[in-house]
Amino acid sequence: MKKQYDILVIGSGLGGLVSALILAKEGLKVCVLEKNNQYGGNLQTFSRDKLIFDTGVHYLGGLSEGQNLHHFFSYLEIINDLELHKMDENGYDKITFEDDENEYPHAQGYENFVKQLSTYFPDEKENLENYCEEIQRVCNYFPRYNVVGQNNYNEEILHLNTKRFIESITANENLQAVLLGSNFLYAGDSENIPFYVHALTVNSYIQSSYKCVKGGSQISKLLIKKLREYGADVYKHSEVSEMIFNEDNTMTSVKTKQGKEYSAKQFISNIEIRSALKMIGESRLKKSFLNRVLSWEPVSSCFSVYIVLKPNTIANFNYNIYHFSSKDLVWNSFRYEKEKWPATYMLSSTPSKHHGEFAESLTAISYMDFEEVTEWENTFNTIADQSERDELYGKFKQEKADKMIDALEKKMTHIRDSIKSVYTSSPLSYRDYIGSYEGNMYGYIKASENPLKTMVSPRTKIENLFLTGQSVNMHGILGCTIGAFNTCAEILGREIIDERLTKMNNKKRCEK
Repeated sequence: MKKQYDILVIGSGLGGLVSALILAKEGLKVCVLEKNNQYGGNLQTFSRDKLIFDTGVHYLGGLSEGQNLHHFFSYLEIINDLELHKMDENGYDKITFEDDENEYPHAQGYENFVKQLSTYFPDEKENLENYCEEIQRVCNYFPRYNVVGQNNYNEEILHLNTKRFIESITANENLQAVLLGSNFLYAGDSENIPFYVHALTVNSYIQSSYKCVKGGSQISKLLIKKLREYGADVYKHSEVSEMIFNEDNTMTSVKTKQGKEYSAKQFISNIEIRSALKMIGESRLKKSFLNRVLSWEPVSSCFSVYIVLKPNTIANFNYNIYHFSSKDLVWNSFRYEKEKWPATYMLSSTPSKHHGEFAESLTAISYMDFEEVTEWENTFNTIADQSERDELYGKFKQEKADKMIDALEKKMTHIRDSIKSVYTSSPLSYRDYIGSYEGNMYGYIKASENPLKTMVSPRTKIENLFLTGQSVNMHGILGCTIGAFNTCAEILGREIIDERLTKMNNKKRCEK
């Protein structure tokens, strides 16, 4: 007999898990299906040499008391169980350039952000204050950024361009480069990307920055624990291969590769939008919508190098380093010449469990075009579905890892002597494990001249099918969380979601 659910969620990325939990808390019978061995999409971690490495989530913003992600995670009942470590308040990110010995800090707290950068740019204090005011102003125009309120997008804000905005803030090209220095967080095209993407991404980290102790997978584990407490069913190794519809185009059930069928009244797709459209079928969709989505350009993918260190050899640092071989690169850092790779990288460290002043591992990430791995694009390899790639692929990864270590050596001269072992992941790893198109990091490129082109409603033309996740909403922990609340507002009604969140906020205020 088929089990009947109120809501079935396809995919257990953050958007899917948050949507599932919001609805389970309302008493609905919920089921989540995940194809992989591990839940969580970009929240997945892996273990090597008894150490945990993050694949996607390296730090979180907006998690201090009273801030937006703290409110959302409070509503989801996971905030008190998260193991968090606050990053360096005077520089959670440090921006560095090959031809400049300074390490420019992005500090926590708006006043502190201005204060720390004013040390390097004493004549720019007022401009830095304006920058902080403007990113807050732009964020306030976005639905649910402040948890409740602001239900529509402001068209004028959507068209603001990052390059033009940064140039209007300051004429100092060094400061422009420093303010854009963490653009790896939205994949780098600061020339064409809307300013709201920059603002929404960096604002939360300026408010507060934390690392997840033992990796980002604790978020998905806590959400799944809560889902089960609310009676939801959550299954892995359950890849949805077919969506089934009745004669009036209503979705009735899904079938998995494993041959099981699951029925529900309503469905949420948290998988890559192209994969979802393929299963829905072209005939059920407007040609114009289909063409629009298929014309989207994916954000760049990346290549990651995970370095296990010999004990007590490299000092731990409680911040991320964003390094550029030149200041010009900040405008479109994902464009690179193969022979000069890596022209930019993000570097983070994890403290040793026994000697916290030393690092036990490093993670270095740089952009990589999917075309670099097209030779192996017809191969597929995950824990749930294992197959080996050839020797050439192993050689390719080894060469890239060596190039990354060469680049790191310019900053950390004795790094090679400190390395115990090295592991890597390529765009194929991100494609296979996370399901993102061509292994993209953050969905699809947004452009300021046509911001509505890549904006999709959570509600589809199929009456009982809804969308969530980074390929249809903003990316990142906050973006996917807000997107999930917006998806659930379409299902439950905006008033119910607003009422629940307002009630929680009022309760917290009373408790104080």
